[in-house]
Amino acid sequence: MKLIKNQEFGGERPLYREHDLKLENVTIHLGESSIKETRNIEACDCRFEGKYVFWECRGFRVHNCFFAESARSSLWYSQDGDLRDCRVEAPKMFRRMSGIKLHNCIFTNALETLWDCDNVHIEDCRIENADYLGMHTNNVFIRNYHQEGNYSFQYSHNVEIHNALLNSKDALWEAENVSIFDSEINGEYLGWYSKNLRLVRCHITGEQPLCYCENLVMEDCTMGDDANLAFEYSTIHATINGPVHSIKNPTSGSILVRGSVGEVIIDANQKAPADCKIEITQ
Repeated sequence: MKLIKNQEFGGERPLYREHDLKLENVTIHLGESSIKETRNIEACDCRFEGKYVFWECRGFRVHNCFFAESARSSLWYSQDGDLRDCRVEAPKMFRRMSGIKLHNCIFTNALETLWDCDNVHIEDCRIENADYLGMHTNNVFIRNYHQEGNYSFQYSHNVEIHNALLNSKDALWEAENVSIFDSEINGEYLGWYSKNLRLVRCHITGEQPLCYCENLVMEDCTMGDDANLAFEYSTIHATINGPVHSIKNPTSGSILVRGSVGEVIIDANQKAPADCKIEITQ
C-alpha cells in the first residue's frame, strides 16, 4: 500500500482514481473531489476542508480525522466506508451509499445526513443539528446513540436502535419495520403513519405520539406528562407502565396501562373496527 504522509493538497481532484493508498497526517484544503473514484483507501489523522472528498469510492477507512464545515457533501455514492473516532462539522454527509460503519464519532451539523443509504451500522456516536437525518435509509443498526435533530428516519425500513436518546420531532414518519429498545424518544408527533413499529422499555414524550400507526407494539414503556392524545387511529398492542396523559380513538388491538389515564377519548370520529380494548390497572 502506497503511503502519503505529512503533505497538503488542494484544488480539484488531487488524488483522483488512486487505489491502495494510505494517508497519514494529510490536509485536503479547499477544492473539490480530492479522493474521487478511488478504492482501498485508508486515512488517519487527516483534515478535510474541501467538498466531495469520498465520492464513488470502494472501500475506505477513516480514523481520527476531521471534516471541517466547508467539507460538506464529502461522502456520496460510495460503498464500504468505515469512520472511527472522527469529528464531522460538515452537513449533508452520506448519500446513496451502502456499507457504512460509524464508531465513536461526533457530528456537530448533521443536516440532511444519511439519505438513501443501505446497510448502516452506528455505535457510540453523538449527532447534533440532525434535521432530516436518515431519510429513505434502510437496514440500520444503532447502539449507544445521542441525537439532536428533527424529522429523523422518515420513510426508512428495517431499523434497530438500542440505548439511545433521540430528541427529534416528527421522527419515524412512514417508517416500516423499526424496533427500538431501552431508549428515550422526545418530540411531537412520533411515528405517525408508521408500520410495524416496536418499542421495548422506551420512554416517550411529546404531543400526540404514535397516531395513524399500523401494527404498533409497545412493551413495558413509559410516557411523559406531555404525551397527550396518543394512539389516534392506530392499531396497537401495548403495555404501558405508569401514568398516561390521554388516549384518543385507537382503532383496534389492546392497551394495558399499569397506572392511571387522565382521559380516554372515544368519540364519533373513531374508525372501524373500533374495538380496541383498554385496560387500566393500579
